[in-house]
Amino acid sequence: MPEASPFSETLPLAGGIRIAGSVMMTWMIMALLSGLSFLFSRRLRAEPGGLQSLLEGLVMAMEEAIEAVIPGRSAQLLPFVSTLWIFIFLANMAGLVPGLSSPTSDLSVTSALAVLVFFSVHWFGIQTDGLIPYLRHYLSPTPFMLPFHLISELSRTLALAVRLFGNMMSLELTAVLVLYVAGPLVPIPILMLHIVEGVIQAYLFGMLALIYIAGGLQARDQKPD
Repeated sequence: MPEASPFSETLPLAGGIRIAGSVMMTWMIMALLSGLSFLFSRRLRAEPGGLQSLLEGLVMAMEEAIEAVIPGRSAQLLPFVSTLWIFIFLANMAGLVPGLSSPTSDLSVTSALAVLVFFSVHWFGIQTDGLIPYLRHYLSPTPFMLPFHLISELSRTLALAVRLFGNMMSLELTAVLVLYVAGPLVPIPILMLHIVEGVIQAYLFGMLALIYIAGGLQARDQKPD
């Protein structure tokens, strides 16, 4: 049976402190993205080459996806939503590297991402309408709806975290079981399945975040007269 990845367990640090392997993988991906962003932003040209054209096309595709959900808000939302898409995609793909594990197969990581989305909904909503008008929509159409609004906020955050975690954990478990039973004779279909599923899950997580943010930005339409 394949050995467990060292990044799927806790790792020792100085002073006897231990850190979860998924957290270490998250830091590695963050460092990679920061380094690549710094590198590419220093090599931009007025006449783009092949790589710059590819990256610009990717940014334009993400802008169009945001515009399709929340027209006129792509400039405001692109930094946050595109970071979600790119980070989750790389996190999902990390499991393809021998010895590594996808941090998104850890519930603590997906919960942290869901909490970020939770706070971003309110952040963008308050930026748009102001604190008091935004909070007022939780009392619409009647103050008795407040508990139901709060339950809805918490339940969708929990669902967002569990959904990504469950899909990625089951995908990695399926890959391990198939490779254990069939041996290294079927690696390509498993790799393709992992890539396709990783792309889909990253896209869906970002789109759900956009839908939730759209609800927050539309709070002003629900304000009582």
